[in-house]
Amino acid sequence: MCFKIWMCLMIKDSYSFKKWPVEYCWDETSRSTSSEDSNRSHESHLSGMTTAVQDRKAKKAKISILRRMKHGSNSWIRYTLAHTVGRWLLYPGSVYLLNKVPLTLLVNGRTRLMENFHGKRAKLVARDGNEIDTMFVDRRGKRFGKQLVISCEGNGSFYEVGCFITPLKAGYSVLGWNHPGFARSSGKPYPQNDINAMDVVIRYAMHRLNFSLEDIAIYGYSLGSYTATWAAMAYPELGALVLDASFDSLLPLAAKVVAKKLRKLVLQTIREHFNLNVADMLCHYQGPVLLIRRTLDEITSTHFHLENHLPMVQTNRANELLLQILRCRYPDIISGVEEVVCQLLTADCPQVESFIYHHFYRVDDKWCLHQLKSYQSSLGQKTEFPWKVGSDLSSARKKHMALFLAKKHLKNVETTHGRTLPPEEFELPWKL
Repeated sequence: MCFKIWMCLMIKDSYSFKKWPVEYCWDETSRSTSSEDSNRSHESHLSGMTTAVQDRKAKKAKISILRRMKHGSNSWIRYTLAHTVGRWLLYPGSVYLLNKVPLTLLVNGRTRLMENFHGKRAKLVARDGNEIDTMFVDRRGKRFGKQLVISCEGNGSFYEVGCFITPLKAGYSVLGWNHPGFARSSGKPYPQNDINAMDVVIRYAMHRLNFSLEDIAIYGYSLGSYTATWAAMAYPELGALVLDASFDSLLPLAAKVVAKKLRKLVLQTIREHFNLNVADMLCHYQGPVLLIRRTLDEITSTHFHLENHLPMVQTNRANELLLQILRCRYPDIISGVEEVVCQLLTADCPQVESFIYHHFYRVDDKWCLHQLKSYQSSLGQKTEFPWKVGSDLSSARKKHMALFLAKKHLKNVETTHGRTLPPEEFELPWKL
């Protein structure tokens, strides 16, 4: 009986969204003469910056199943694995039988956003034809409302009940969207489809909601870090990037849960079909970045304590993201002193972190800030990374600067992976 009610509700909800008119199409702006030049410039940037990510995957999508079979049985096995079990496990939110979120909860959450927060629901059409379900809450005119936060949900969450709620309660204007195949968004959730969805969401925010790129921050939670980082790479003028419960790559996370005899097959499948290379893309973004590391994150950590089975914070994959940022942006500072940053990353509570930072190394924040601002001033208009600051510093001073920058780019929150981030913990990245 309950199943019949659930099915009726699902069909009714799906039919209701299908009747919604299309609010925005991905190529709508390119049809406008007034924005032709800016759109062409953006397309040129995409073709250059995303060659390694978007173009290579687009070519793979064109290869027929028959041609894949010619490459041998292993290639066919990996293809089949990726498009069945692999997709189901990586994006469980698209599979009703694996989805832990009841449909009634999604409908109620969506209704609450529209009634209590005056949310505007809109249907967008992406480059691949998928219809993307979005929700926008406009806070312009209030304290933080000028800043739009675009939320990118995890692999099992939805804007109705996901990370969308955090910046909303923190007072920002928020635009949320569901992955292709999630709730009422059509299609299937593959990396390229996710990129297409992210692209049309940003275009919609710019050209229909009238936010400038400088006033848009991308908030990526868990698997949503992939599309969030892609957006920052493809749209370098974006104002900020916040990555919560993120990872550098899926490979180490998959390796920890896969049996040894299947590991080679699974890792090769991920490389070919789900190469969510967050760390690589992050280096292309020049704007402010904040990593929110959950110290009890059981998903993005690869090892656990034997005595209490809690995750070992020094194995959290956000650590590698932080090191990647420092290597790309401040190579002369981090070179030779990475060990002190790794030491700071072992801190699993504020007390230990404070001891390492303030008492053991006695970092002088004012001196570090003065050094960075002086170097920034010497650059004039060209402030792109990497910066050459730090080459003339002593080893002790380099350590101070490295720890200072690590603290500015990473924030610890004592919570597990699946909990919604408290709104008081959400903040935009540090700007020099």
